[in-house]
Amino acid sequence: LVAADVGNAYLNAPTRERVYTTAGLEFGAELQGKPVVIVRALYGLKSSGAAWRAHFANTLHELNFQSCLADPDVWLRPATKPNGFHYYEYIFVYVDDLLVLSHQPAIIMKGLEEYYRLKDGFEKPKRYLGAEVIEWKFPDSADKIHWGLSSGQYVKEAIKNVEATLAKDNLRLPGRCS
Repeated sequence: LVAADVGNAYLNAPTRERVYTTAGLEFGAELQGKPVVIVRALYGLKSSGAAWRAHFANTLHELNFQSCLADPDVWLRPATKPNGFHYYEYIFVYVDDLLVLSHQPAIIMKGLEEYYRLKDGFEKPKRYLGAEVIEWKFPDSADKIHWGLSSGQYVKEAIKNVEATLAKDNLRLPGRCS
């Protein structure tokens, strides 16, 4: 299991419509004040999220992944372990956050790095989308790694934020019932 964040994800995708702007000084003195066409999906454009998703979906199709019918942001492809065991490799996508589940996830991530810059590379996740990622082994199968997600820390932080907001108005959450 490894996770990564695609750097400047939207800028990898072409825009879905024609967008014009007036060039500022950052475009150089020769273009300043002239109309220019935006060719990349920019953060803030209505269609940028859809453009990025379609662009990334094309990449995943090129890598032989198929979108799951139940959740289009879960991608899978058949694979075989060195011992001949057949299984599915998964990529879970939330905008630009990726979670890869595979016997050899580094190979998948290196394949994605050929297309995109991954912020800070990729590694075993400690958190994913606010949830803690927990690795453990059962005593009866110590050779197998199991993964779980816990929202405990997220909930504690949410409660702390609510308490801080309420405290500004001299209010507090109700106490525990006994």
